[in-house]
Amino acid sequence: MATNPPSSPNTPVYRRLARRLQERIDAGTYPAGARLPSEPELSAEFGVNRLTVRQAVAELERAAVVEIRRGVGTFVRPPAVRVSIAVDPRSQRFDLGSVPTALPNEARADGEFVVAAPSVLGSAQDAEAARQLGRAPAELSRVDSVIRLGGRPRAACSYWVPFGPLPAELLRPGRPGNLVPALARAAGVELEYDWRAFGAVGADLADAELLGVPPGTALLVREGVSCTPDGAPALYVRRRIDGSSARFVLHFRDR
Repeated sequence: MATNPPSSPNTPVYRRLARRLQERIDAGTYPAGARLPSEPELSAEFGVNRLTVRQAVAELERAAVVEIRRGVGTFVRPPAVRVSIAVDPRSQRFDLGSVPTALPNEARADGEFVVAAPSVLGSAQDAEAARQLGRAPAELSRVDSVIRLGGRPRAACSYWVPFGPLPAELLRPGRPGNLVPALARAAGVELEYDWRAFGAVGADLADAELLGVPPGTALLVREGVSCTPDGAPALYVRRRIDGSSARFVLHFRDR
């Protein structure tokens, strides 16, 4: 449970109200999925005007605590989804893709799905992939996908490989599956982790539409290179994960 620091006398009224509502959410008074009282109800209860209520709720929305559904109401967001990656250099060397460890099997709508296979034309991301793989952009093939969890899109993924053309069936939009093993089979290679890094960006228009989030939403970025057993770079991946609903947990010891 988050503990809010005490408000100073100079704290705006709307922010004090936001903290009061946050405390109720933390205490379970408004559980995940619950609808908050309406603006008039909150206004009457706390003795503030509706503009103050609206500002307080907007503050909670910016903090990814609530979701405002226009014309319906304001609802408490569920807790962050844990996307766990067990890290052990002795046993996690091979690149099996993130889907098996990140997604449960019970939801039929969950998994990784192909979105597109755009041409590699020299965008900033294409140029970075070419640099990481030691190839010219024209030598690369690219596949984009989305990972769904809990019935919602959670991650936008882009893969670049230094070979092609890729099988038409692998590129079919809507195709389900784990793309890393599929790309390895298409290349006839075995993939191992070379490196992985974590960062953050604001969602651009394309990722915002794909993930169903407002532009500028904080996205976690997990990127890296996988190589063949002899060390030749064979895949560059860049995943953008909705930072308001997911996080990576790295386990460095057996549990």
